Amino acid sequence: MIALPSAPAPAPRRQLLVATALWCAAAATMLGGMLALWMRFRDEAGANGQRWLPEGVVVQEVSTNIMLLAFVPICLFAQWAVYAAARGDRSHTGLALFLVAFLAIAVINAQAFAWSQMEVKVREGAYGPMFYAVTGSMVVLLVIGIIVSLVTALRFLGGRSNDREIVAAHALYWYFMAAMYSAVWFVVYVTK
Repeated sequence: MIALPSAPAPAPRRQLLVATALWCAAAATMLGGMLALWMRFRDEAGANGQRWLPEGVVVQEVSTNIMLLAFVPICLFAQWAVYAAARGDRSHTGLALFLVAFLAIAVINAQAFAWSQMEVKVREGAYGPMFYAVTGSMVVLLVIGIIVSLVTALRFLGGRSNDREIVAAHALYWYFMAAMYSAVWFVVYVTK
């Protein structure tokens, strides 16, 4: 009896990668809306002859620039994890993922330093609430990214080394975070 050849394997569905892309799109919409409100309030304050940046508040440019520069190695390490995972190198994948989490913790530390040095009062006009809302949202997204990094590392090192989609989704998230922080850095810290 002659049998037909078996069907080709179905294409991977990539649910995790698509879900990460949708999450990034939703977070970009949220932060984009917050930055749009920031610019509107800043323009209204200038049109009314008021000062947008409260008296006595000095933007900590060194720590904010260091935060921006920290996203370069974060993205490199995230891509290194993808590269190592594609080759089945568990030790380098784990090292890269833990380095991403470590640098993200350093970025949160730099943001906390900027908060403590700037001493922005929440009740002083629209600047205070908007400043903490925008930068606080970035910190929340960074904490989520650290959790994603640790879950990815534990899952990959725990024996699911053939599941490389989670490492690619992890890298996508950190590319998104680098782009979002660049926008926040420019709008909030540069164009005071």
